[in-house]
Amino acid sequence: MKKLSDLPCPIARSLALIGDAWSMLIMRDAHAGLTRFDEFRRSLGIAPTMLTARLAALTGEGILEKRRYSIRPPRDEYVLTEAGRDFLPVLFAIGAWGRKHRGDGKITRFYDAETGTEIDPLTIDRGTGAPIGTRPIRIAEVD
Repeated sequence: MKKLSDLPCPIARSLALIGDAWSMLIMRDAHAGLTRFDEFRRSLGIAPTMLTARLAALTGEGILEKRRYSIRPPRDEYVLTEAGRDFLPVLFAIGAWGRKHRGDGKITRFYDAETGTEIDPLTIDRGTGAPIGTRPIRIAEVD
């Protein structure tokens, strides 16, 4: 079986890196301003070994950057890189899908911190201006 990271499809390659739920939730929390191991652990309720592995993968792939904030005792924080910051629209697209198809009961909402309005993402094709999902697609491999 092929590894996802070796496939030519950018969706497959991205899922190989960040396709598990814990990594997605770490990215959500990083975008909300969390940077420290204990903050992520408290927010997610994740086992320390699992969190360590996910943070190592995200830093190893350049999604987060590990920075030392204390020498004694040695402590690091995890901050978003450009690639990590570019991931926010992906999270919001997943969130919009979840609100539409899994939105029963109590649900978290996301608001613009400056305007106070709820964020309602729209993904559009830059070339046509059409919302993604309103036009047929074709998949092709190109070099």
